[in-house]
Amino acid sequence: MNIRHSLVAGASGVALVASLAWPAAATATPARVTHHNVAVCAKPTSGSAGCDAVLNEVQVNGKPASPATTPSGYGPSALRSAYALASAAASSGGGQTVAIVDAYNDPKAAADLATYRSTFGIPACTVASGCFTQMSQTGSTTSLPRNNGSWSEEISLDLDMVSAICPNCHILLVEASSASIANLAAAAREAAARGATEVSNSYGGSESSTQTSYDSSYNHAGVAVTASAGDSGYGVSFPASSPYVTAVGGTSLVTSNTTRGWTETAWSGTGSGCSTVEAKPSWQSDTGCARRTVGDVSADADPNTGVAVYDSYSYQGYSGWLVFGGTSVASPIIASVYALAGNASSVGTGAQHVYAEAGSLNDVTSGSNGTCSSSAAYLCTAGPGYDGPTGLGTPAGTTAF
Repeated sequence: MNIRHSLVAGASGVALVASLAWPAAATATPARVTHHNVAVCAKPTSGSAGCDAVLNEVQVNGKPASPATTPSGYGPSALRSAYALASAAASSGGGQTVAIVDAYNDPKAAADLATYRSTFGIPACTVASGCFTQMSQTGSTTSLPRNNGSWSEEISLDLDMVSAICPNCHILLVEASSASIANLAAAAREAAARGATEVSNSYGGSESSTQTSYDSSYNHAGVAVTASAGDSGYGVSFPASSPYVTAVGGTSLVTSNTTRGWTETAWSGTGSGCSTVEAKPSWQSDTGCARRTVGDVSADADPNTGVAVYDSYSYQGYSGWLVFGGTSVASPIIASVYALAGNASSVGTGAQHVYAEAGSLNDVTSGSNGTCSSSAAYLCTAGPGYDGPTGLGTPAGTTAF
């Protein structure tokens, strides 16, 4: 936890009698500013999912700071620079629709999306123009789920990351009626049915013996589907463990004096590991896990190297410009890179194409998210080549996608 202090000095009075000495200057109590990384959504119960967003919470004297009026955290230019996407973002993405699947309704989604895009000079994406669509899991654009503050923060994060990476993409927001895996899976099916070319799922729940019955909801020919790997460190969640998705882990992203200009390590909070339920897909060949291994690729997720997000639907005292991390940042980033590549119709099942193009990624070689067996240390520790926390690496342009 980082703590910054500031001092505010009071002014001294003016002597009314020449013989009086100047009084000592009064000093106000210093404001105590603290930063906490806080999970946005509650821990999910059995059969449900929690969103994978983490707020870099700012408090002043133990209370939420006043809403920020200007962004901090990484914006579009920084993210595009880090992942060599500036050229593609400027010219690609037309004809692509990135779907965001979340639970409940964000009543400020369209307005907050407009604020983010206008602040960063991104062309508008509105309901009126047909660029942005917000619907329920049944496809209704007028009868939406009940409002929810925590998931609204998740929704704002997802919409802003698509805008940052693929400004020319259309965006489809599909809102499940609750955070149950059943309803979120239904929303994912609706997204594909409505013509999404990419579908991002920034949520996860515990693996279970019944989860394979939902795999088909994430298996759509010609659609690239991503899922966040989780924010609780070493361990596996669903739908990231489904073989039909690209499981997206998280990194800590900082500037450096390298040729790339950036360096990454595995974020300590990212999920990874070996599924206890899902069969190993043919395109994975790691030997320390007999079943599906999480993850496949990764992107920035550390809230201490977080991204700027605009959310005006106040939740627990927080609104305005906020900084977020979590693998909820990484999943829509990767879905949007798929959109920039424009190859979803031909990339095959899950992350199959990415494994064939592993040499076109930034290999992340350091960092850990927990403790795992020494005989399969790569499941929780980043190193050269494939590893669980960061998968094959992070985008270096669009070639791998």
